[in-house]
Amino acid sequence: MALNCCFRLEVPEEPFCRFWKRYWGNSGLGDFELKLGRLTSIDSRSFSEELGDELSRGRINPKTASTASKIDATGVIPVGGNIFPDGLYYTYLNLGNPPRPYFLDMDTGSALTWIQCDAPCTSCAKGAHPFYKPVKANIIPPKDSFCVEIQKNQIAKDCDSCHQCDYEIEYADHSSSVGVLARDELYLNVANGSLAQSKIVFGCAYDQQGLLLNTLGKTDGILGLSRAKISLPSQLASQGIIKNVIGHCLAADARGGGYMFLGDDFVPYWQMAWVPCLRPMIFSNNHEHSMSRNSYQTNIVKVRYGSRQIGLGNVRSAQGHLVFDTGSSYSYFTEQAYNDLVTIFNDISSESLVRDMSDTSLPICWRAKSPLRSIEDVRQFFKPLNLHFGSKWWIVSTKLQIPPEGYLVVNSKGNVCLGILNGREVHDGSTFILGDISLRGLLIVYDNVKDKIGWFDQIVQGHEGHVHVEMYPKLFSKSCK
Repeated sequence: MALNCCFRLEVPEEPFCRFWKRYWGNSGLGDFELKLGRLTSIDSRSFSEELGDELSRGRINPKTASTASKIDATGVIPVGGNIFPDGLYYTYLNLGNPPRPYFLDMDTGSALTWIQCDAPCTSCAKGAHPFYKPVKANIIPPKDSFCVEIQKNQIAKDCDSCHQCDYEIEYADHSSSVGVLARDELYLNVANGSLAQSKIVFGCAYDQQGLLLNTLGKTDGILGLSRAKISLPSQLASQGIIKNVIGHCLAADARGGGYMFLGDDFVPYWQMAWVPCLRPMIFSNNHEHSMSRNSYQTNIVKVRYGSRQIGLGNVRSAQGHLVFDTGSSYSYFTEQAYNDLVTIFNDISSESLVRDMSDTSLPICWRAKSPLRSIEDVRQFFKPLNLHFGSKWWIVSTKLQIPPEGYLVVNSKGNVCLGILNGREVHDGSTFILGDISLRGLLIVYDNVKDKIGWFDQIVQGHEGHVHVEMYPKLFSKSCK
């Protein structure tokens, strides 16, 4: 599908004049990014109030900021949101000169950080803050290396008169964002109490379509945290500000929240379980495509629900692919694994818990005798999911245990619903995706220096012992549990 992106940016004489389209390859599935199943009822005020004005409103004095000069620090950022009712976890960045705060949906499955932009905006949600207003000097030219990176899967028509870099991102839920690349100042609070200043490249987004518009009602854009060159961590690492390591702790309780850090100062390496982070091509319909090449994925060799084994659904080998994706509210299993799990859950039959076919908030929901307040009320009916990672099934594997709280959610009706969905609904159904619901209560670390992914589930003890920073006493007093 060809897209006409000729549009006039309201900075002096800079027309949008590239014609291009997404490249879909032989498989019919392109290099799209993972963004799945968001909900929308967000109260951004609670984020500000809970974490304090000094964090969420970003009281920044640019004169006191140190410019990027190989400081090799760790940036610490608070996280707001929850699975229900918000449907996402989000954080903030201070961008521009003077700096302004922007709430961003944290997404390890996306490469480009982008912010809704007054260019002017042709299709934008109201957002949490005023739109970013670019000036001519902010706009990235077409020959910039980041432009080449972002357009490598787009078929572009040469345009000698163009002076900006156009982009389009299409997500797995068929939402999309169109805009131009910009470069501006970023101010990042680092753990030693100082303020790091850097110029970063991000998307100035003027046209959003699809379900994405719903989540932008209370946020301002997307924070791209993938392994791509243009992602925020990769840019900061290339400037020597941080090591290319990302960590996040999403609180498991109903209040939500948590924290994120960029850098390696707070990683309890010896207490974590680690698996290799791979860059394989994913096969679909006998063709290979790069759907998740820059995402955080590893090999999964076995899935068990209690003592019962669940099929991986991979006919090509004895192992499957699993992606860690904070851009997805829920988790997605391969079609066979999902069907096996649903078959097991069909055996759940009790006077205290029955299937509610009238509840369509998620595909599978159960009703108790009275409205539920937490998963703890029905925990006795469900068992942990155990995911085993490795390269061969006969070699001792690394295990990640997901308790019922990691795959169930209590909705507004007081019913409990299954937060694992059929991957066939959003992609070819051959990949496991762990979304926010299954990542809560854990410290998750993506080490792009050593190409590995780790987790640590004793966050209460470990966090206080290894990740205490005097500058953020309120932030770090929050538990992932």
